[in-house]
Amino acid sequence: MSKATFEVYEDRSGKWRWRLVHDNGNIIADGGEGYASRQKCEQGIESVKRNASDAEVEEVAKPTGDRE
Repeated sequence: MSKATFEVYEDRSGKWRWRLVHDNGNIIADGGEGYASRQKCEQGIESVKRNASDAEVEEVAKPTGDRE
């Protein structure tokens, strides 16, 4: 079974970000926002872990936030 890793890093503007990286190097997901602290960033990761494990898949006509 493949394994993914959450990476945390500080971007150029000083915000903390996370991304989920597959062991083959592909980015599977990212947080989509910068956090003011590493602690807040890690709280975002924990929220994803808690809430996504049994999330449903839903098809939508137009994704939320789509600008087209």
